[in-house]
Amino acid sequence: GCVIVAVGNTTTTTTTAADYITSAIKSNPDAIDSTKNFGAKTQQLSLAELKSNTTTMSADGKKKIVEVVEMNSTEVIEGIENVAVVVAHQVLAKQGFQLDIPSRAASNQIYVPELDRIVLGDKRGTRSFLNVKESRKAAITTRVLQLLHAVLQKRIHITKRDLFYTDVKLFVDQTDSDGVLDDVATMIGCTRSNLHVVASDKGLVVGRISFFEDGDFIDCTKMGVGGKAIPPYIDKIENIQSDAEFILLVEKEAAYMRMAEDRFYQKYPCIVITAKGQPDVASRMFLSRIASELQIPVLALVDSDPYGLKILSVYMSGSKNMSYDSASLTTPDIKWLGLRPSDLNRYDLPEQCRLKMTDNDIKTGKELLQESFIMKNPEWMKELQKMVKTKEKAEIQALSSFGFQYVTEEYLPRKLREGDWI
Repeated sequence: GCVIVAVGNTTTTTTTAADYITSAIKSNPDAIDSTKNFGAKTQQLSLAELKSNTTTMSADGKKKIVEVVEMNSTEVIEGIENVAVVVAHQVLAKQGFQLDIPSRAASNQIYVPELDRIVLGDKRGTRSFLNVKESRKAAITTRVLQLLHAVLQKRIHITKRDLFYTDVKLFVDQTDSDGVLDDVATMIGCTRSNLHVVASDKGLVVGRISFFEDGDFIDCTKMGVGGKAIPPYIDKIENIQSDAEFILLVEKEAAYMRMAEDRFYQKYPCIVITAKGQPDVASRMFLSRIASELQIPVLALVDSDPYGLKILSVYMSGSKNMSYDSASLTTPDIKWLGLRPSDLNRYDLPEQCRLKMTDNDIKTGKELLQESFIMKNPEWMKELQKMVKTKEKAEIQALSSFGFQYVTEEYLPRKLREGDWI
């Protein structure tokens, strides 16, 4: 273990860690002075040359962002032990202890046009055990560090729910333990997947792609009608092979199932992916990796509403919660294939299939018009302006009014034939 103290709701419990701390100090004496930077491998990239107005300034006057890097289990374990050594020395010096953590507050989130993604600024904060308001959060952080150390030593993966149930009395709510995972990743300077804590399967993939998953060969053309669940252990995927000409990213599971059952990928060589709505980390990381390795375009099929575009923005530019890891989670230059506002008239979508936008929809649409990822693309701007002006939206399933297989037999073939994406 690597924890000095763990605190429950009302009871303070001391965890024996003397032997561990002694050996950690002996094996890594340099960690004693690393109170200001636990993650030596954390990259700090200068933005002095970039034209971003919303940035943070370092002591030397340069604009900086902080990003994490891929680490193996041994490197992450060493990072956790560095934190333990620092905490031990603070406690032995009768100072209590405090943790130095990069800030993930909204004010520290930066969109960099040149990188085309949201990144984390270099503001930092402390979490002190002696501060009444911070003591519980500090205890949760050290407890999570201890649990992660044990998981990494065993070289296994656990789910976020598993982590929560190891100390329900302390965590109380899973959101508390989940949030600390991101803090730990930024402290150590590794990606969250390097911590070996994953979310449950959500995404699906089918089509012209094969790979080895932890030694097992997976051919996504032979995984049944529903395809293959995107594994949360992306680091265990190796030797990705494909003859696909593009990746089709689908917002809704219903549209994905239509393509999977119709074997759309056999006639049009492609890989079909869905995260069933708002994308999870594994789906975002999987898409980013295969798009990068295969070097093929990504075409998106989403609902013609503001939320379809918001989902695309997460895939393309990242989310604020995980801006520190945006490099491995984002897929730039996704093409908007459909369903676009201009398609409603172009394909003569019946009036009964068009939905009136709510006030909240319109508000969200207008806010999106101010987003950088929309503003940089004139064609996207034109489509979104049309949506807000007409106050009409439509779901992908609305195309089924022309027939259940219209999407795979008419709509998509025509789109691909005409190169109708923006």
